[in-house]
Amino acid sequence: MDKDRIAGAAKQAKGAIKETVGKAVGDAKLESQGKADKVEGKIQNAIGGLKDTLKGK
Repeated sequence: MDKDRIAGAAKQAKGAIKETVGKAVGDAKLESQGKADKVEGKIQNAIGGLKDTLKGK
């Protein structure tokens, strides 16, 4: 498994937590940062998946 997939999954989880906390406390900035982190994580995870595919694993 490519390191980008691991880092991407971690970033998605962190983003989900930030988004949830932001919603709970009414902090729109924290919520939007969480959403951005989730998107970044999905992209990084997809890049890692592509690297895995190209490596043949």
